[in-house]
Amino acid sequence: MRGSLRRGVASVQSIVMMLAIDLIYGPKGRIPMLLAQIEGFVAIAHSGNLSRAAVALFLTQPALTARLRSLEDALGTELFVRTPRGMRLNDAGRAYLPYAERALAVVAEGRTAVGDLRTGATGELLIGAAPAISTYVLPTILKAYRVKYPQVRLGVRTGHSEEVLEMVLREDVHVGLARPIRHADIELIPLYEDEMVLVVSARHSFAAKGRIKMEQLVTERLILFDRTSSYHDLTNALFREAGVVPQGVMELDNIEAAKKMVQQGFGIALLPRIAIATELRSRSLRPVKITDAEPPRRPSVALRRADAGSPLGPVAGFLATLDELRSRGELGKAEPRAR
Repeated sequence: MRGSLRRGVASVQSIVMMLAIDLIYGPKGRIPMLLAQIEGFVAIAHSGNLSRAAVALFLTQPALTARLRSLEDALGTELFVRTPRGMRLNDAGRAYLPYAERALAVVAEGRTAVGDLRTGATGELLIGAAPAISTYVLPTILKAYRVKYPQVRLGVRTGHSEEVLEMVLREDVHVGLARPIRHADIELIPLYEDEMVLVVSARHSFAAKGRIKMEQLVTERLILFDRTSSYHDLTNALFREAGVVPQGVMELDNIEAAKKMVQQGFGIALLPRIAIATELRSRSLRPVKITDAEPPRRPSVALRRADAGSPLGPVAGFLATLDELRSRGELGKAEPRAR
């Protein structure tokens, strides 16, 4: 008996593993047999009576008996002592009961977890975002998302658009937010377009005029930021196509530094509108319209792996939040334009 008991208890881990496999591969619409065996055993153990357990499980007594025998065969030992008054756990049954109850509880918890995941109630969401988006757009998105999904664990990684693309391809993040980069394995979801605005300090002569032509910029110092970003390329392209060479160039590594330099009168800059909303409202930076050139615009998109399938849970909720904000015009929301 003791040898059988040891074998029965030692096999619990393999039984639970078999249960997980059966739950995954069992026929749709039918309780997997191994789960049903354990469920039957626990019902009999709690009631102490085969007929009452069968009624509770909506089974015939022969069907429940067959399930119990199959479980005992799998464990290599009997689990009950049969008496005229009912069924009583033997040593093996008493040893096995807490593991069986734990297995059923874990399965129930797993079902709840999957249900919560499908609804987006819990889980994890990892987002990769380009610097300007993570600084000026993502906080608004996450604030709206958190209202509906407060229990989801959030993680954010930043990098330039090419790096965000690699994060999505490596599955380091669920969703990327960046400029559009075409790739066969990536789905692009349009979000918004951000206009680049020529800004000057409140004391600059252009501030009073409010509009200029490209040729008037030849006497100005141009402030650029982040040589590796697409904004840097868009600014250079605008000047190159207009045939205008500014008097001087100052290169900085981020937008915030560029804004400070312009505010202090060290030059002019083309900055993304999403990055200067506060300064335009406070009028510490003044927008200037270029009358003979279209301002550069940069689209931003969400990136997902093309083979990721239909979004579920936190990802579905995040994409729905993006869509809602986009439909209300609150992604990359424009501030008052230059006159």
